[in-house]
Amino acid sequence: MCLSVPSQVVEIHDDASVTVDTMGVRRKVSSHLMAEPLNIGDYVLIHIGFVMNKIDHQDAQESLALYQEIIEKMSEQE
Repeated sequence: MCLSVPSQVVEIHDDASVTVDTMGVRRKVSSHLMAEPLNIGDYVLIHIGFVMNKIDHQDAQESLALYQEIIEKMSEQE
């Protein structure tokens, strides 16, 4: 099972790649599989280094809040 954390596009490159921010971690990924153009600020889901689809801002924020809650609960248990 794969859980994809929403990532926000922070840079767009000329080589059909974008830099995304995933909960504070930035990395460059391919947008070759996207039919629609991406813009800075868009939220996307990534699988094995490729942007798979764009998601709604509100859905992304809700998912990120849940991931943050999971991280906090795991930290409390340690």
